[in-house]
Amino acid sequence: MQQTARARLAVVAAAALFSTGGAAIKATDLTSWQVAGFRSGIAAFAVLLLVPASRRGWSWRTPVVGVAYAATLLLFVLANKLTTSANAIFLQSTAPLYLLLLGPLLLREPIRRRDLGFMLAIGAGLVCFFVGTEPPLRTAPDPVRGNLLALASSVTWAFTLIGLRWLGRAGRAGEEGTAGLAAVVAGNLIAFGVALPFALPLVAVTPADGVTIAYLGVVQIGLAYVLLTHGIRHVPAFEASILLLCEPVLNPIWSWLVHGEQPGAWALLGGAAILGATLGKTWLDARNGGQPDAVRVTGAVHPAGGEE
Repeated sequence: MQQTARARLAVVAAAALFSTGGAAIKATDLTSWQVAGFRSGIAAFAVLLLVPASRRGWSWRTPVVGVAYAATLLLFVLANKLTTSANAIFLQSTAPLYLLLLGPLLLREPIRRRDLGFMLAIGAGLVCFFVGTEPPLRTAPDPVRGNLLALASSVTWAFTLIGLRWLGRAGRAGEEGTAGLAAVVAGNLIAFGVALPFALPLVAVTPADGVTIAYLGVVQIGLAYVLLTHGIRHVPAFEASILLLCEPVLNPIWSWLVHGEQPGAWALLGGAAILGATLGKTWLDARNGGQPDAVRVTGAVHPAGGEE
């Protein structure tokens, strides 16, 4: 029981670290491309160093999935620089909707009747973000464009989940998490390579900027994966997926505490609908003998700041 309790704390701590991404991204004056690129570059080496399992399970499929994951990482940072943290994380959380829609075509997995209610609830939550016009804020200067980028990141995250399931099917039993961690490293390396030309030259970088980028790469991603890979082995999939919902809940809270950023009423309503639908689907999947998609697909993979 003590081991299980520590594992639960590790998963919650990982979710809490992931959730600080939005506030940290907004804390630096570096451009979106600089934050995204250097964050991913540091994160790739941090995960390789801190999580030995990420060095195994590589194949020609790994960089293919890494491309989708890299797009998710880049889009999430770009979105966070333009819209509120709440909008960015809640919109990215609509990824399971696209996963269900693409499943029959790419995974030969039919849509089940009980999935229809979930899809309608996610769709309703999604609409809320595009009702009315949110005023620009100091930390969210272009919410419309940011919302669109966050929506795009949810689509690329759905493709990442599909790719991770593809990796899991192609690999040996029990190696899904290892293959997924390899894809995390590959995705971060690709994101670094894509962002680098847009990130240079670096001018007027303050010590605070350097500390923030180091935190994002080493702690918010690297240490979070250490905690997640440790805890996920001893926590049932259903329980882990519930604990990981702390991330989208805490993400806008950190931005409110650090930056005074307040999401709009429609965004909060949409976020509540999306998280409620996700919680309901997770419970139904577990009740019917299945495992929650995100945990079953990834093993111990997370979009890292946006990403579950």
